[in-house]
Amino acid sequence: MNDVKYQYARLNIAQKLIVVNVLIFIVNAILPFLFGWDKDVLVQWFELPKDLGRFLTQPWSIVTYSFFHGGIWHLFWNMIILYFSSRIFLNLFGGRKLINVYFLGVILGGLIFLLSYNVFPVFAGARTALIGASAGVTAVLIFICTYIPNQEVRLFFFNIKLWYLGVFVVLLDLIQLPGGNAGGHLAHLGGAFLGYLYARQLTKGNDIGAWFSNMLDGIADLFSSKKSAKAPMKTVYRKKKDRKAKKEAVDYDKESKQRKIDTILDKISKSGYESLSKEEKDYLFKAGKED
Repeated sequence: MNDVKYQYARLNIAQKLIVVNVLIFIVNAILPFLFGWDKDVLVQWFELPKDLGRFLTQPWSIVTYSFFHGGIWHLFWNMIILYFSSRIFLNLFGGRKLINVYFLGVILGGLIFLLSYNVFPVFAGARTALIGASAGVTAVLIFICTYIPNQEVRLFFFNIKLWYLGVFVVLLDLIQLPGGNAGGHLAHLGGAFLGYLYARQLTKGNDIGAWFSNMLDGIADLFSSKKSAKAPMKTVYRKKKDRKAKKEAVDYDKESKQRKIDTILDKISKSGYESLSKEEKDYLFKAGKED
């Protein structure tokens, strides 16, 4: 178990996201099978519903919907695109910024889905919910396509500039919008817009996701504070122990210096000042200045 934790800790943030998505997919497939549940029994608590009333009862679904997928190929292509786009992303920026782009893309994609299904008449009466990491994955992809548009990447047997790839992905979603899975394509477009906006603002020196990092830091600090509050005696004991150790080290240093000074003074009393070596004279001079 410790070896597994160590190997997981060594992964970059994108690889960790991929592992989590794969594990959730496996659990969501195995548990209903083992216990004879309906296949959607777990998903319904984490999917993003189109109905605003239901959404208000499970607001966490604005993020959690991204960890569930409709099938193996849905998961596979999302994770493949995330893997390759994150390699370029993480050569430019750290993991914190990738988290910002990814999850803000997930959130905006989810909000576009909710807004569209509650505003546009064409979606009235539709029975659907949103799942999949596509909005976050698209946000990361479009971010790099916008930030370094003229960078060429190898796509199958030829090179292509990133901005061509970004335009193709967005056009593909727009073209498929009137067909099936309109909710998914709307979420993709929301993620794409977030990735584009984030990259454009970053080139101007504005990090529009800084607030999100600060919020995550605040949540992490809150939980770490709770952990500290559970064991106050341990913290006090360690502080006392540290102070005691420091005091003992200082006292030992003073005693050592004083013993050396006493030895030099004894030598002077027996053989005179001129019997001292240069190092002993310098040491005595420095000790006198410190006092």
